[in-house]
Amino acid sequence: MEKIRCTWCDKDDLYRAYHDNEWGKPVYKDETIFEFLVLESFQAGLSWYTILKKRENFKLAFDDFNYRKIAEYSSEKTEELMHNPGIIRNRLKILATVNNAKRFLEVQKEFGTFSEYIWSFVNGKPLINHPQTLKDVPATSEISDALAKDLKKRGFKFLGSTVVYAHMQATGMVNDHLVDCWVRNQ
Repeated sequence: MEKIRCTWCDKDDLYRAYHDNEWGKPVYKDETIFEFLVLESFQAGLSWYTILKKRENFKLAFDDFNYRKIAEYSSEKTEELMHNPGIIRNRLKILATVNNAKRFLEVQKEFGTFSEYIWSFVNGKPLINHPQTLKDVPATSEISDALAKDLKKRGFKFLGSTVVYAHMQATGMVNDHLVDCWVRNQ
């Protein structure tokens, strides 16, 4: 019998694997949280599928999402990234990634881990929504508004409320799997 999934992932095996194995599962490792911050910020204005298809290229281009290395990127390195056909070559997003790596380190210094900081917005545990259809899944929330505002105050770029909400979904801070999806109750 075929598993019932959220309908957004029906496109192909890549999408289904991401949905089944990652999306909505709580992430507490700073390295993975940063990876999703980078990917989500590049996704702004594009489809997630576009980013997912290029994920391995991003991983190679951005030193395995090592935020300590990225925070030290030179203008030569950012120029090199601008000529990398495997990623989204948007100068503002590339520069934002370098900036966000620096801000990420500042938050770690203040809170011990970035995970402690970001998960504090949901009191350390996933918010469980009960969407019946994709139309019931919001693009933002009061929490994503507050988190995006705080990130902006801290100097982060390309992380508005919609991007932040997508990040919250990807890292399991919010569970928006449809009520009949098999992953929901895992």
